[in-house]
Amino acid sequence: MGTRKSAKSLLESMIGPATFGSFLRATRTSMDVTQKEMGKLIRVSKSVICDIEKGRQMVSPKLAQKIAQKAGLSIRLAVQLCLQDQLRMSKVDMKVKLKAA
Repeated sequence: MGTRKSAKSLLESMIGPATFGSFLRATRTSMDVTQKEMGKLIRVSKSVICDIEKGRQMVSPKLAQKIAQKAGLSIRLAVQLCLQDQLRMSKVDMKVKLKAA
């Protein structure tokens, strides 16, 4: 009998770990807006959106929260991915799991 993988682990094995940049790109795409339009919505430049999506720029938990609120998506997931990216970039082998205060 084969080992069953979760959808998340299967997806990550195909495209890599979930990141805030991939969350932002998926959000923007589902909203059917350009990087420029998303930048205007959250008051940052198009180049900042591009850099975040490509993983060249990390975001603060506050900006992650703002983006999620503007897009009507999970704030917890956005902040969790943001913090997980920071750990990954620092080569700290830990996982982030958030719960509401």
